Amino acid sequence: MPLFAVQFTYAPDKSAQRDDHRTDHRAWLADLERRGTVHSYGPFADGSGALMVAEASNLDEARSFFDQDPFAKADLLEQVTIREWIPVFGAFSK
Repeated sequence: MPLFAVQFTYAPDKSAQRDDHRTDHRAWLADLERRGTVHSYGPFADGSGALMVAEASNLDEARSFFDQDPFAKADLLEQVTIREWIPVFGAFSK
């Protein structure tokens, strides 16, 4: 199944609201990880956003997963970029 690199850019003026939704956001991610959809996730060190590697059958399915993110539902993301990724070497290569 294809892998997708998903990059979130946080809305900088909504930091406090992210704190209010962080527990639900992480529970949502943990559920996707348990189901094998999200393989890795983490915020950028500068606090500007986050990156994840996710599995989906196509781009539309990947978008539908991330539309359900509590951060997205609460309009806390400035931008979400989802691109199919083809790893050649390393942990995610086949």
